Amino acid sequence: MALSDRIKEARLKSGLTQEQLANMIGAAKSTVTGYEKGNRIPPAATVGLIADATNVDANFLYQDEVRERKENNVSLEELSMIKKYRFISTHSPDGAHMVDSVLDREYSIATQLKEHSEYIQNTERPINNTNNIIDMRLINYYYRVASAGTGQIIFDMPPTKRIEIPNTPEYRKVDYAIGVNGNSMEPTFHDGDMLLVEMTEEIEIGDIGIFRIDNESYVKKLGKTELISLNPAARNIPLNETAGCMGKVIGKLPTDKNQ
Repeated sequence: MALSDRIKEARLKSGLTQEQLANMIGAAKSTVTGYEKGNRIPPAATVGLIADATNVDANFLYQDEVRERKENNVSLEELSMIKKYRFISTHSPDGAHMVDSVLDREYSIATQLKEHSEYIQNTERPINNTNNIIDMRLINYYYRVASAGTGQIIFDMPPTKRIEIPNTPEYRKVDYAIGVNGNSMEPTFHDGDMLLVEMTEEIEIGDIGIFRIDNESYVKKLGKTELISLNPAARNIPLNETAGCMGKVIGKLPTDKNQ
């Protein structure tokens, strides 16, 4: 049982909801959800807070990781990184928090990419009658530059990479993929989701799109006078003369968890 499962088990045994646990450790509910799904790895200090909140020993939460570390050899390079992290944690706590943030972000993206790869391998594919090879095509993927929060500059750099999607009718209008940053479009889209976008400058009111306002980008639902967040706790963005549409969101990249 992984750390994510132990956290969920401890929370349930203590009778706490995800929101209650989040409040007790000073985090967002979506963060706790990420911990329990394995999409985010809590820092050691946060694990301690979770242990206190759920009245368990931290060793209970870490027992499988400790066993795995004993069963697997650690390379010299990995050992050096661990020593560096411990040094940073001791002498620069803010720096350690920054490292934790980067690790969480990259782990979430790596998980999404792994699930996408597995989905492509396992999904039913259209068959070519002559050689049984699926018809695939490449699209640009932009790494987390569509903000579902406070906004980020969009397309200010080349695409992060090119990814394959099935060349089927449901994907035919997809021009590019883009990552979500933030939680203002929950529960439809979550932080780290990979959105599939049709490139167009005009969409209907009520459609979800990628928008640019004052050189910042957002994924929002189009309203008459503002861009609307689906999460009631998040703010809407008023439209102004700089507003422009960068594309219509027609879905998100499927993963095993979304099936």
